[in-house]
Amino acid sequence: MPRSFTQSASFLACILACVCLPGRATAEVPATRLDRTNLLIYRDADGHTRPVRSMADWQKRRAGILAGMQQVMGPLPGDSKRCPLDVQLQDETDCGTYVRRLITYQSEPHSRVPAYLLIPKRALAGKQKPPAVLCLHPTDDRIGHKVVVGLGGRPNRQYARELAERGYITLAPAYPLLANYQPDLKKLGYESGTMKAIWDNIRGIDLLESLPYVKPGGVGAIGHSLGGHNAVYTAVFDPRIKAVVSSCGLDSYVDYKDGDIRGWTSTRYMPKLLEYKDRLEDIPFDFHELIGALAPRHCLISAPLHDSNFSWRSVDRITKAAAQVYRLYGTPDRLRVEHPDCDHDFPKEIRQIAYRLFDAVLKTDDDGSKSGKKIRNKK
Repeated sequence: MPRSFTQSASFLACILACVCLPGRATAEVPATRLDRTNLLIYRDADGHTRPVRSMADWQKRRAGILAGMQQVMGPLPGDSKRCPLDVQLQDETDCGTYVRRLITYQSEPHSRVPAYLLIPKRALAGKQKPPAVLCLHPTDDRIGHKVVVGLGGRPNRQYARELAERGYITLAPAYPLLANYQPDLKKLGYESGTMKAIWDNIRGIDLLESLPYVKPGGVGAIGHSLGGHNAVYTAVFDPRIKAVVSSCGLDSYVDYKDGDIRGWTSTRYMPKLLEYKDRLEDIPFDFHELIGALAPRHCLISAPLHDSNFSWRSVDRITKAAAQVYRLYGTPDRLRVEHPDCDHDFPKEIRQIAYRLFDAVLKTDDDGSKSGKKIRNKK
């Protein structure tokens, strides 16, 4: 493997260009937000609430959602943070049908991200050009991203390994301030670990797009728990993610732990959320809006019936709201929720559904809507 890669094609700068702050408040809606359960309204340039009647109207609401995220997370970095990836190989292991490479890449000046890159041997031999999936790990202070590549002794967490065995190229970056990845967020100019992770993931997609053996045209993103909401956050900002799988990754901030928002407010997450601890309804975004902002892309959410972290009933309310936007696009079947009968886990049957979703969306020459393929429950 070469010790460095050239930077991939420049990222879609229009994402930043479309982010604008909402206008003035109306009597019906506080200045900080619009109704999170009714996504088919937006605020016009004069601050008046209007119904969403077109895709252009929805884009105005969506821009406000991105602005609300950055109000709490801090601003999404721009091109000044984009630098050569300078991928460096640390170690390589033969895993049978694929190789596992421990690498680092430069996501921005003065910051290198540890990551595992799993590559099927057929891709390295030039016999195929498979699609790629960004595999985001759950919270683990000890081993971090190792768990998703099969090095953590948790069979239900090794989705990067299983996808590589299925023929995908997978990238598993470390999450900031966990295990061996300890970037100085303040020195780098970040207001949250969440935004640093989003930027690292965006640069990880740049890396995947730079590889000559990766199928072009978009990637998947999958994660459990921390990785579940990390995948959603990243996909909201990066349209190159065509299919998102979130396991045990979310409920409404209002519902989280019966209103105790503190679990979201450490340095590695979003410290500014603590400002809303006594007024959760005023948080300027919530997952209703984030899942809606993924439309019309494919999204699978697994919300177990006995998850002690996130409420499946809250997830149902979130997806009911987000479904309004999917219907606006004419793609209601692209938002799917599963409720496995388990605790905070990612069981095999749900992972198999996720992998078939990636097969249907990423292995076709389009987004899966024209292929005639159905995502079936049969193994």
